[in-house]
This record gives sequence, C-alpha cells and structure tokens, in this order.
Amino acid sequence: MKGDNTLGLGKKMPKADLEMDGVDGKTHTLNSLMKPNGLIVVFSCNTCPFVVGSDDFPGWEVQYNDLAKKATEKELGFVLVNSNEAKRENADSMEEMINRAKEKEYTIPYLVDKGSLLADAFGAKTTPHVFVFNDKKKLVYRGSIDNSWDSRRTEDLSYLENVITSIGQGSKVGLNDTPPRGCSIKRVKTTGK
Repeated sequence: MKGDNTLGLGKKMPKADLEMDGVDGKTHTLNSLMKPNGLIVVFSCNTCPFVVGSDDFPGWEVQYNDLAKKATEKELGFVLVNSNEAKRENADSMEEMINRAKEKEYTIPYLVDKGSLLADAFGAKTTPHVFVFNDKKKLVYRGSIDNSWDSRRTEDLSYLENVITSIGQGSKVGLNDTPPRGCSIKRVKTTGK
C-alpha cells in the first residue's frame, strides 16, 4: 500500500456495521462490540512472530487476555480481527483461528475480515496494529501495543495500557500515535490499476 492512508486521529470508526464471523460461531460488528467507553480493535493473525512470538521476542498475543481484562474493567470493548486474506486457505483459515483461540484461551472475540475490507477501511498495515475508539466512535489512539520490540529502548512504555487507563479516568489520551510494528497484513493482490 503506497503512502499513509491509515485512519486519522479523530476520525469516525469506519465500517462499524460490517458483519464478520467469529471463532465463537457468531457474527459480530464493531458496533455490537462497543462498550460504554469505546472499543479497541487489534488487527492480528495466527502466524506473525510479532503476534505469536519467536526466539527473541515473546509476541504480543500473550498480553491479549490481560489487556482485554483491563479494557473490560474500564468499560472498553476489545476485538481481534484477522485480515490475512492471502493466507485464508492455510494458517489463517477459520479452522486454524478457532484452534489458536482455544490453544491460547482467548477471552475475546476473534473475527475474520473477509477480503481485508475492514483493514482497508482502517488503513491497517501490520499484525498487530491497534486502533482505539472512544465512546463517540472517534479514533483516539493508533499504533503499537508497547515498545517491547525496540531493543534500543531505555524504558518500557505500555502504550495501549496507558490509553486504557486514560480513557477509564476520563482524561485525554497523551501519546496517541505510535508506529505499528509487525508483519504486513497479507492482502490478496488485485491485478490491473
């Protein structure tokens, strides 16, 4: 994807009524997953080392349930969305998503974004890529979960946890835009212009 077409801060949640199938066998929309204080949308998958971990990085997936619990305590919804359409027949199939959710004991909805429609509307780039919307469905944070990927960091910064705390306290989100880190979302390439 050329240029930065990532959803801008303050913009309204796009495709809030897009129906997506979940590993729970139900159909969900972002609207249906909203809580009184908003919604956290994390583009995720079954395969990226930034999600599932590697020899030198634990992967952010290990934090999902804990972050979702904190979000729930602050009346924020939390959802994982798999937009890896190019891997849909293999590692990112619904069957493999169900297996992954069971194996990792996900406590949160994990949805299929068919045709990467939601990812395209958000301008989501990586797995993971986080988008946090407030109670008015306006974007108040976009970027990384934290800075643990940065081997040169001088301190640990828990971006998403800080956003959850700010929203829970009714205060303005401080750091609201960080670079997403992860594997590129595997969209199906279209031919032609």
